[in-house]
Amino acid sequence: MNERAVRNRVLRFVLAALLFGTGLYAYRHFQGPGREGGPPPGPRTVRAATARTGDVDVFIRALGTATSPHTVTVRSRVDGELTALHFVEGRQVAAGDLLAEIDPRPYKAQLQRAEGALATDEALLKQARRELERYRKLIREHSVSAQQLETQEAEVGRQEGAVKAGRAAAAEAELMLEYCSIRSPVSGRAGLRRVDPGNMIRASDDEGIVVITQLQPMNVVFTLVENQIGDVLKAMSGGAPLLVEVRGQDGTLIENGELLTIDNQIDASTGTVKAKAVFSNKEGLLFPNRFVNVRLRVATLKDALLIPTSAVQRNNEGSFVYVVENGRAVMRNIRPGYAQDRESVVEEGLRAGDVVVIDGVDRLRNGLSVVY
Repeated sequence: MNERAVRNRVLRFVLAALLFGTGLYAYRHFQGPGREGGPPPGPRTVRAATARTGDVDVFIRALGTATSPHTVTVRSRVDGELTALHFVEGRQVAAGDLLAEIDPRPYKAQLQRAEGALATDEALLKQARRELERYRKLIREHSVSAQQLETQEAEVGRQEGAVKAGRAAAAEAELMLEYCSIRSPVSGRAGLRRVDPGNMIRASDDEGIVVITQLQPMNVVFTLVENQIGDVLKAMSGGAPLLVEVRGQDGTLIENGELLTIDNQIDASTGTVKAKAVFSNKEGLLFPNRFVNVRLRVATLKDALLIPTSAVQRNNEGSFVYVVENGRAVMRNIRPGYAQDRESVVEEGLRAGDVVVIDGVDRLRNGLSVVY
């Protein structure tokens, strides 16, 4: 047999093998298990759950930002040299605690001058009043004229005005001296100091000495879309406080709080309204400007029909589930309601006790045998 004949025989063998493989694939694909005319498929193993009734809380989800109820930039109210700081950066301070001191000597001298001037004015007033009493006795004896009496009365009035002005000047000087001791206006956490002792500071400085931020309690501000406002207002009208959950970016619960209020107008550019909730922040996990996930509870559905959310499937006709009946998966259309991460409410299409497939749905079709 020559070489050409061998090649032709090998080629015919390869072509026959390809035709046989193609025919076998077509038979298995179009006439194999699960196709009409083929042998029935074996049961598919799935995971299933039973529809149940129960109460479910309805939440509105939003993104929020933690904010402090009081953030104060502590500034000096007098000009002078900063002589001492009495706080530790990052530590808690109480309202009224001494934070810093300004050199008080210039203001002590100013107070002494004001008190000296006041003492002089009070002495002059006392003398003027004695003179006035003497003039009133002399007028009855016709020893002085009425004009002299009126002049003395005016002098008493002038000295009384001088005493009032002196007392005001002394009070102002005493207040300026008091301002040399800078105290915390609120309780909170001290930030980083913005000036060191030995520097000259002025009341007009915007930088300030330190920022005090209240951390307990803390607020969270978040936004609601326009069509959620009605549900929130309806829930608020019940009088009971509305529960608000805040969670971290990983979904971990940080703390539960209460809704304080919602704003009085909608932002026309975004179609949203701001809302504010309050939290005790006992653990200190809510830090100013931290972004959090917010869940606001607006209602509780009583005796709702619940199934795992993973059981709900969708197609062009709507939502459906696979119900296990007599060992077979039966497709059933449903009307879903409120959905959570794990469970969904079914308003129509199921009854309590129905068994629905929750895992392995992608391998099912209507009427297929299943085990679970």
